[in-house]
Amino acid sequence: MQTNGPTNRSQPTVAVVGAGISGLTCARTLADHGLPVTVFEKSRGVGGRMATRRHDNGAVFDHGAQYFTVRDQRFQNCVDSWQHAGLVQRWTGRIVSLHDHNTEQDKSSTARFVACPVMNAICRHLAENLDVRTNTRVAPPSRCQGKWLVSDETGSELGEFDLVIVSAPGPQAGELLRGSAHLARLASSVKIAGCWALLVHFHARIDVDFDGAFVQDSPLSWIARNSSKPGRNPDTETWILHASGDWTQSHLEQPPEAIHERLLDAFWDATGVGAVPPSYVVAHRWRYALPTEPLPDRYLFDGDLQIGACGDWCSGPRVEGAFLSGAAMAGRVLASMDHVDCEV
Repeated sequence: MQTNGPTNRSQPTVAVVGAGISGLTCARTLADHGLPVTVFEKSRGVGGRMATRRHDNGAVFDHGAQYFTVRDQRFQNCVDSWQHAGLVQRWTGRIVSLHDHNTEQDKSSTARFVACPVMNAICRHLAENLDVRTNTRVAPPSRCQGKWLVSDETGSELGEFDLVIVSAPGPQAGELLRGSAHLARLASSVKIAGCWALLVHFHARIDVDFDGAFVQDSPLSWIARNSSKPGRNPDTETWILHASGDWTQSHLEQPPEAIHERLLDAFWDATGVGAVPPSYVVAHRWRYALPTEPLPDRYLFDGDLQIGACGDWCSGPRVEGAFLSGAAMAGRVLASMDHVDCEV
């Protein structure tokens, strides 16, 4: 993203709902052009699905996005910059496919990258010096005298804004976009698969000859030794287990304790390793994890009402897709301001 600076004219105020990489990329770009931006996030920290959880014993888990790849030169430029700053490193762990206890080496030449020292480091970097308000659940904004009145779910007013950008997952964005019936309908139509994630710590190393695996014909779709990633503590044995979309859908409302047992059993079955008790295990449900039918457009925007949306459910999933959506959304906002020259 190239920014050419603000002018002296009054800038519109912007509310961005959601502090994942899409929302923060949009917010960062607009703020760098001088627009007053406030980011609202319902969780206690930034990152969205580029999530990290820490345990009291020092174990760290990237339980959302496991890594990211690069296909677009615009994203490559940012990744190069992040690598130079020490925020990103290439993950060179051994990746395989598992099927009926057979192991097949992944032959893909695609480079896999991770943020360092934890997956949400990129989002924390993007959020630096932004007005980010965490633990804030935003209600659908209401239009009043050419402004958007933003309140939280308790009814407490959070402020008036000229423009609102929603970066929540499609079905949740649909609720927040009620002020524009057309955008709300589009966002609500997006199909997004869920994912049960299991965060597991063992006292001893699990005896397998890989660091990550795509799992076939199993309740699991992916398993990874999180501690094998660069920047993580290699002396801890931490694993992330991701259930498949179909299995998650069938067990979406089950209690976490039931998920523990089923996914651990699937882990031992897939790896062929004798079961050992974990020292720590917790399940996390991503109700909206992977868009299965993303919209064809990179973002949604109602220029008359000055409300829009971005995210990986616009034009394509993955971290890169979310980044490009947020950048494109910011570019659309800036392009509508004839006094700002920008290239995003």
